[in-house]
Amino acid sequence: MRSMGSSMRRKWEDAVVGLLLLALGMIMITPFLWMISVGFERTANVNAPFPPRLIPYDFSWFNYSLVFENGLMLKAYWNSAVNAFFSVLLSVSSALLGGYAFSRGRFKGKKILFILVLATMMIPFETTLIPMFIMFNDLHLIDTRYPIILPSLINAMGILLCKQFFDQLPEGLRESAKIDGAGEFKIFFHIFFPLAGPITATLAILSFQGSWNSFVWPLVVINSQDLKTVPLFLSQFSQESGTPLMGVTMATAAVSIIPVMVVFLIMQKYIIQSIALSGLKGE
Repeated sequence: MRSMGSSMRRKWEDAVVGLLLLALGMIMITPFLWMISVGFERTANVNAPFPPRLIPYDFSWFNYSLVFENGLMLKAYWNSAVNAFFSVLLSVSSALLGGYAFSRGRFKGKKILFILVLATMMIPFETTLIPMFIMFNDLHLIDTRYPIILPSLINAMGILLCKQFFDQLPEGLRESAKIDGAGEFKIFFHIFFPLAGPITATLAILSFQGSWNSFVWPLVVINSQDLKTVPLFLSQFSQESGTPLMGVTMATAAVSIIPVMVVFLIMQKYIIQSIALSGLKGE
């Protein structure tokens, strides 16, 4: 009887928790659904729909067709995709190599250097914006892709996550490879890198999101319309008499988040898996 009562109690607890999570999920997704709905509202550019509603009163594809009408959105998509691809490549590569070096490397000053790398995480981006701008301006790289891509080469959080991940792997793998005469690079690329799939996928997702959603830094270093990214393109929808065209703006915002949502939904399982394997479970 006691076991049956405990089982029933657990089922009720699970049901309550499930309902609470469902309610929270609906609260969080409602703004996104409203954003999509306003994009389908034909008259939203004239009068913002009030009170807010999830079902468009005057359904139309007008706002979404307007977003792609002159091809600028497609060009912004291309620019963001190129920037994100190379940012992910540099960020993930440097984080994996740096994390492996701090995890398995044997060199003087490793702990101090690792502390310095972690210390960069406490420096606000705003304090480095002007020095970075001056540096890239002196190198005549302003209004090019380089100022957007190159800063991703230093990824302190990624190095920390990779180090924690590699720390969990058996040292015997490395020792066996060294006995067989393998060097450090061969050990990394043939043994540790193939095992680093979860953390690699996680870093790729985070780096992609960061690059795709970046606004302030591209706004500072990009002036040419041909190099505008999706967030910069979105910011252009400000209109006559200072009134934003809400329908077009919401349609553009809805279209701009599609790549991030698709990438995240496809690879989200790796985030949980890598956190579980990296020792960052709060234990």
